Amino acid sequence: MISLRGLTKRFAGEMLPAVDSLSLEVGAGETCVLIGPSGCGKTTTMRMVNRMIEPDAGTIEVAGRDVTHVDAIELRRSIGYVIQQIGLFPHMTIAENIATVPRLLGWDEARTAMRVDELLNLVAMDPGAYRARFPRELSGGQRQRVGVARALAADPPVMLMDEPFGAIDPITRAKLQDEFLRIQQRLRKTIVFVTHDIDEAIRMGDRIAIMRAGRLVQYDKPETILARPADAFVEEFVGSDRVLKRLSLLTAGAYAEADGSSASALAVPAGATLREALTLMLVNDVDEVAVGSDARRVGALTLARIRAAIRAGSADSAEPPPQ
Repeated sequence: MISLRGLTKRFAGEMLPAVDSLSLEVGAGETCVLIGPSGCGKTTTMRMVNRMIEPDAGTIEVAGRDVTHVDAIELRRSIGYVIQQIGLFPHMTIAENIATVPRLLGWDEARTAMRVDELLNLVAMDPGAYRARFPRELSGGQRQRVGVARALAADPPVMLMDEPFGAIDPITRAKLQDEFLRIQQRLRKTIVFVTHDIDEAIRMGDRIAIMRAGRLVQYDKPETILARPADAFVEEFVGSDRVLKRLSLLTAGAYAEADGSSASALAVPAGATLREALTLMLVNDVDEVAVGSDARRVGALTLARIRAAIRAGSADSAEPPPQ
C-alpha cells in the first residue's frame, strides 16, 4: 500500500540529511510505527508521504501511485491526518469540524450529516450530546477523539498520525490507544504512526521502524525487535526490560496448558497478557494461575510456561509452545 524507496530530504544549513536513502514497505491494513531519538527523521518521513514536505530524492508510492505526480491538495484530501495538537477549528462545532473534508469533496448535506453521526458513534461520543458543541467545551481526550473522527471522515485508505496521543495524561492516553486499536481492528486502515514512546510503538504497531540520524536501523514486527535487536543501539533504545515488554505481546490463553487443572484460586482471562499473569503470580507468591472464566476454563498457566516463552526468543517462536 505504501512504498518508500531511497527517500532523501536535506534541509538548508544542515550538513547531514534529515532522511537518508530510506526504503520500507507498509502493507495494506498495517500500522507502521516510526520511532527513534529526536531529530532522527521520523516526522519528516511521515510528512513527505502527503507532501507537506517535498522529498529531494527517492519515490513515494501509495496504492501504486507515485504521489509526486498527484496534485498535492487532492492527495492531502485523500489521506487522513491526525496530529498531537489536534488542530480543530475553534469557531466550528464538532459536526462542522468532522465534516470539513466531505464538504470540500462536495458531499451533500444528508450524506455528510450521516457520516458525522456514524463517526461520533465510532469514537464513542454520542452524536446528540456532542454534535453541536465547540472544541473549547471538550476535554483533551474528547478533542483527540474528534481529531481521529475528522481524519476518518472521507474514509481514506491511508492515515498519518503524528504523536496523536502525546499531549494526553497517561490514563486517558491508554484509553485512547485501546479505542483506536478497536477502531483499527474493524476498519483496517493503512497507517503511518509517529511516536517517541517505545511502549506505545509496541502496543500500536504491526511493524516498527527504528530510525537513527535519518537512516533505518531495524524494521520488523514488535516481537522480533524485542527478541532480536539488530544492534546495540536498538537494544538500548527498546530498554533493559525488553523481556517484560515482549511478554505484553503474548496472551495467557495461547500459553496455558490445555486441559490443565489448577489448584490456584486465582485466574486470569484468556486474553490477559503473560506480563499481567506474571505480575499476578509474583504479587500473590504462586507459581500458577487458572486461565479463563468459571464457565469456560482454558487450562493452567505456570511460571515454567512463561519461562519457556521468554526462552523462545524469536518472532517465529512467539507461537504458543506445543501442548
